[in-house]
Amino acid sequence: MKSIKRLALFTFCLLVPVALFAQGLDTARLDKIFGRSGQKLGEVYKFGFPRTDLHVTMHGVAIKPGLALGTWAAFAGSDNEAMVMGDIVLLPSEVASVMLKLRQRGFEIMALHNHLLGEIPHVMYMHYMGHGKAEELAESFKAALATSSTPMGKPAAASKSATEPAFVKAVEDILGRKGAFGGGVLAFGVPRGESILMSPGGMTLPPSLGVAESINFQEAGPGKVAATGDFVLIADEVNPVISTLQEHHIEIDALHSHMLTEQPRLFFMHFWGNGPTREVAEGIKAALDKVHTK
Repeated sequence: MKSIKRLALFTFCLLVPVALFAQGLDTARLDKIFGRSGQKLGEVYKFGFPRTDLHVTMHGVAIKPGLALGTWAAFAGSDNEAMVMGDIVLLPSEVASVMLKLRQRGFEIMALHNHLLGEIPHVMYMHYMGHGKAEELAESFKAALATSSTPMGKPAAASKSATEPAFVKAVEDILGRKGAFGGGVLAFGVPRGESILMSPGGMTLPPSLGVAESINFQEAGPGKVAATGDFVLIADEVNPVISTLQEHHIEIDALHSHMLTEQPRLFFMHFWGNGPTREVAEGIKAALDKVHTK
């Protein structure tokens, strides 16, 4: 059975050149299944399911859903030859039912672990991949997610403030990059400098399939921010980034894999920073300077 699944993935990789990824998806049908609109990110069509039902605190900071509580599903390919990858945010009591439903529908579980350290309540993160017909994948993912308490209704429209908070420009200036601000969170996706391939077949994974450095900031008091996310690293970068973050008083909360067959092998380092905006942002910038990014 395992060899059959690998053969199916190999066939998918051969049939779906990266340039054709989301061009063959009927995104309106996926929107209808999930009851919400996805986001087109190059060749990927991505849905977000933030855990707005959870009230998680980390060292006294109330975590906004966009900072670290975002379940997501990213579709690529065509209607008949599609792939979905993503990350599901779960309470420990929800893990078994979601995993069982995904496995019953033929999904691969690629990782199950923490992204934070010391949060209340404790949350887990499940990384998965499925391949097949796009509508069937969407229905299967929806059924699995429904066994948790993840809000499945159409999300409320985000309120837009007239001005961005001061920390947004301060962080962007230090990082030298433009982020995306919404829901009180400033998010950066920084692509790696080399191509990431999924074997067998050698399919190139776009950054939006979870292989970009993901850095998020939110206000944590006057003149302060909290920052979390994950650095996506090759082996030689792991310890230099650890040392750099520690030098800037940013804690490392986890180091692990998110995928099974990627090349080069990647390590995902989750972190937590909380302090004066400039100090936290400078620490993140110093760590990014240790990584081969575009």
